[in-house]
Amino acid sequence: MTKKIVGYAGGAFDLFHVGHLNVLKHARSQCDHLIAGVVSDELLLETKGATPIVPLAERVEILRHIDFVDEVVEEHELDKLATWETVRFDRYFKGDDWKGTERGNRLEARFAAVGVEVVYFPYTMTTSSTVIRQALAYRIDQMDSRTARGGRS
Repeated sequence: MTKKIVGYAGGAFDLFHVGHLNVLKHARSQCDHLIAGVVSDELLLETKGATPIVPLAERVEILRHIDFVDEVVEEHELDKLATWETVRFDRYFKGDDWKGTERGNRLEARFAAVGVEVVYFPYTMTTSSTVIRQALAYRIDQMDSRTARGGRS
């Protein structure tokens, strides 16, 4: 009997977009059971300096309704090995912006010690939550300047 491969894809999944969907779909194609880890609001504030636009409970709910995501967990730990100790997975999926970096190498070494394979996916530059946030900020600035000039908003 072949062992089921459990995969783990973690992220903020804020302002959920097609890039998130593609990463999850690609991850699911490389495992038998996909767990999506959603980073908590507090952890995002600690690591990124800002809270997400979409609250944790709503981001979790969105992921629970994606057919190829088998399980959703909340991430309250920065240490991915601590997450593994709780959830247990065989493959950890990560954007290739980490590949070859000091952080990525450290992550690979720590996971290799417990038998977890790190699988890198191409980072989607065209669609990202950061790009969406910047576009929204630009549009809000445009509306504010029209309103200040007495134009329609």
